Amino acid sequence: MGKLPSLKNLSYLLALHQQQNFNRAAGACNVSQSTLSSGIQNLEEQLDCQLIERDHKSFLFTAIGEEVVAQARKIITSTEELMHYAQGHGNVLEGPVRLGIIPTIAPFIVGSLSQRVQETYPKLSLQLAEDTTANLLNKLRDGDLDIILLALPMDIHGNQKWILGRDPFKLVVHKSMADKLGEPVDYDRLPDGSIFLLEKEHCLTGHAVSACQLTDTVKVNPFTATSVHSLVQMANARQGATFISQMAIDQGILENTDLVPLKPTGQEASRDIGLVYRATTSRRQTFRKIAEEAARLLPVKTLS
Repeated sequence: MGKLPSLKNLSYLLALHQQQNFNRAAGACNVSQSTLSSGIQNLEEQLDCQLIERDHKSFLFTAIGEEVVAQARKIITSTEELMHYAQGHGNVLEGPVRLGIIPTIAPFIVGSLSQRVQETYPKLSLQLAEDTTANLLNKLRDGDLDIILLALPMDIHGNQKWILGRDPFKLVVHKSMADKLGEPVDYDRLPDGSIFLLEKEHCLTGHAVSACQLTDTVKVNPFTATSVHSLVQMANARQGATFISQMAIDQGILENTDLVPLKPTGQEASRDIGLVYRATTSRRQTFRKIAEEAARLLPVKTLS
């Protein structure tokens, strides 16, 4: 067997593909640009194929280069899992686990989940990251995360998932409106522009609007919030309304406000919460245990 490509050179290739810039890729790898470029050229020589088409100002990954990137990503991810397995001495519930969580879930679960995992599995090291759904899925694909906690339904790009439970939605309204609306809420009774939503990068807006059957966009205020806490403050200050999950309400997000939770239209006005992982992982048993702990913290547990 000839000399195999080094993991270092494969990581250089992945960094360049992710950054799409030699200087930024070199910085991400903590090496000089010439070192990164030489490593990729060495990789091309070993594989006996052109991975990148270059000119003096730009570059382009070739078709075979894109395929090599996909394979390199699997190799690096598998190697990292092997390292974590070895660090845990082959035991299922030991070693680091990198968990990503979306911002509309993270503030209401990370504290309790971290505490439960630490108490129940003290040899596990839970490393947390908060980001949008799209970014978390990219990080899972790239091997930067091991598992992610998302709101569903959502295209999870061929990964595997466990549905942990349901998180019902409430329409929270200023108390000055509550008596006029009844339950389930008739949106026609709300003033135009009175419902506040998150910006489109957050999937909670789509899930809430769909689950709660809000079809009249005239009722939606054009101003958007960047977080659930901001959403609550906007609705409270402007005497409006917004959709908030039961998980957030249970954690006291409505305290010190004049907002009242009401049942929205829609029999299944809720979102599913799922734990997503790569189909190729060798740590499924460990991730399942974390899924079980997370499920216990949801308003409605469905994981069996």
